[in-house]
Amino acid sequence: MGAAVIKGIVFDIKEFTVHDGPGIRTTVFLKGCPLRCIWCHNPEGLSPQPQLMVSTNGCKHCGACRKPCNHPQCQPFDRCILACPGGLIQVAGQQMEADDLAERLLAQREFFEGSGGGVTVSGGEPLMQPDFLCELLERLAPLHRIVETSGYAKPAVFQRMLERCDAVYLDIKHPDDQVHKAVTGVSNRPILENLRQLQASGRPYNIRIPLIPGINDDRESLSRTIELVQEQWGGLMRIDFMPYNPFAGAKYEMTGMPFRYEKKQDNDLTQIPYDLLEKYQLDYKIL
Repeated sequence: MGAAVIKGIVFDIKEFTVHDGPGIRTTVFLKGCPLRCIWCHNPEGLSPQPQLMVSTNGCKHCGACRKPCNHPQCQPFDRCILACPGGLIQVAGQQMEADDLAERLLAQREFFEGSGGGVTVSGGEPLMQPDFLCELLERLAPLHRIVETSGYAKPAVFQRMLERCDAVYLDIKHPDDQVHKAVTGVSNRPILENLRQLQASGRPYNIRIPLIPGINDDRESLSRTIELVQEQWGGLMRIDFMPYNPFAGAKYEMTGMPFRYEKKQDNDLTQIPYDLLEKYQLDYKIL
């Protein structure tokens, strides 16, 4: 009897990415996330299942997509997608075998090594598919492997991932547990527990802080996050500050989900506590 085939749901693969680790990389986005950040810029990555995305801009309401459909409600099949004359319907998420995906990525090995790059696995939250993630990371062992994660997972799952990657990019969204629950739907305690596990492991890591206007881009919140991180550096390479992306609204419309965060102002980058970063000699970058 052969080994079990491990499958996962991938909603995007971006090649030639330059902000997801060193060198030129390919970033694989796994579907499903336990957080519900009100500012999320990848709403198509939240559900663990494939889903339809429909662009209403340019739709002429011709009804061509309805004719071949025999389902009582929309499902991610190819009939309506192929029928749309404007190409306005797509599916976010497809099932892939870990072996097949690894083979596709390993074919780029020479290119990755020439640029000092590799593969980054992101999401969604990649730890939502731990078996698929770990199998993929094992298959990609010849390449430089980064996992970009919220850190929201059971410690045993987080440890499995740590043993199979070369570096981790961990998001810290807010230092206060109550605020974190209000804006993401979950406690930050499992995340901070896994941060300590990461630091103790000695595995190289970046801390990534999304700068969300009115939520965590004030000096007090950022200072508290930096204080949390510097308590035990471990393998910290850099703190990445990621200014808010205001262009996610269209994706929400395409997925039929309400967009709950409507702040339009830019981040005030003067609120970043540069003095603390200098005090603790922490390397940082504004992406």
